[in-house]
Amino acid sequence: MKVCDHINKANGKTLLSYEVLPPLKGGRMQDIFDMLDPLMEYKPAFIDVTYHREDIVFNKRESGYYEKLSIRKRPGTVGICASLMHKYHVDTVPHLICGGFTISETEDALIDLAFLGIDNVLALRGDARNMDTRFIAEPGGHKYAVDLVHQLQHMNVGQYLDQNLANAAPTEFCIGVAGYPEKHFEAPNFDIDMKYLKDKVDAGADYIVTQMFFDNAKYFNFVDKCRASGISVPIIPGLKPVTRKSQLVSIPRMFYIDFPEDFATAMHGAKDKAAAKQIGIEWCIAQSKELKAKGAPLLHYYTMGDTDTMLAILKEVV
Repeated sequence: MKVCDHINKANGKTLLSYEVLPPLKGGRMQDIFDMLDPLMEYKPAFIDVTYHREDIVFNKRESGYYEKLSIRKRPGTVGICASLMHKYHVDTVPHLICGGFTISETEDALIDLAFLGIDNVLALRGDARNMDTRFIAEPGGHKYAVDLVHQLQHMNVGQYLDQNLANAAPTEFCIGVAGYPEKHFEAPNFDIDMKYLKDKVDAGADYIVTQMFFDNAKYFNFVDKCRASGISVPIIPGLKPVTRKSQLVSIPRMFYIDFPEDFATAMHGAKDKAAAKQIGIEWCIAQSKELKAKGAPLLHYYTMGDTDTMLAILKEVV
């Protein structure tokens, strides 16, 4: 079932979903099953599986020279989606990124998804590689997420890259895109970032899922700005539990978002690791309950493989 169909059939009830990471190369699918098994009791509407661009590494050879290698540390997104569908009979949402793919390779990946019966895609530009200071598109690939949305929408009406195809079957993808309640760090201001988001919706995006945030007022303000801009699709809040003091530094640095002063003060004052984790769990519970009370269509949790933390939250929210 499509994400938007889940939301429409809920008739105003707040649903929930999870986001999982593929294991590092060499890891096991069973590790994901073990993490998700206890969480499936809470009946998520769907599960997102992230996609990670290749990294550049340099291996020193016997000659003393360094060999530049391109490696993908977390492969398997499509296979994981298929495995989750088979085991849990749950809908999945693979992330599809622009970086590292030509337009033709993207089309092939989408054909594979359609053949597997996966009818949801989260269309993202993706991050820069570890050695790059900015995002660099693959030669012959998309530069922006809106271009990926256009390609998805074209396939949804039976338009493939090969224009000579006769009676090409249209796909039926429900298209999600990312939104940023605190502005994407590359956008010069919030209004321009909002324009970019509306461009993606106008291109065919069916729903928006937000970057994590820790102040619900920023989500509500973001929704109001979207509606004022003519964006009417569902806007799903993305939530991440913070469980370590170190994340007060790492999350703002990596994701360009802020922590509310009272939350940061409480975390700084935690007497030990267990106390810090409990503060983070209670904050996420409070966020979730308020979002649910005010009619958020769905709560999307960035699980990061932490089953115990998610169970502590879900027991209080669902």
